[in-house]
Amino acid sequence: MEINWVIIGWLIDMTLNGFVWLIIAALSLFLIDMTDTWTRKAIRWMGIADDWIRIFIENLFEWILKKNLKIISSIILLIIFGVLAQLGIIPKLIT
Repeated sequence: MEINWVIIGWLIDMTLNGFVWLIIAALSLFLIDMTDTWTRKAIRWMGIADDWIRIFIENLFEWILKKNLKIISSIILLIIFGVLAQLGIIPKLIT
């Protein structure tokens, strides 16, 4: 019986990768717990950035409607919906 070294190498690689990711996850969780105040500040800043982005998009669409630029508005909507679909927000909105 011959040993398939490719499979053994693959199994060793998968095992080592699993341990490395376990260590990374444990350290990440530890750092997240330590930096709870930073996380709260980041969430607050994300809310502010979200408000600014919403205001910018609303003003942009109003400007596009005033100028009657349908091609630009369709491209911007395509980009926005593409980003929302990649983030998985559109399926959450539908259900």
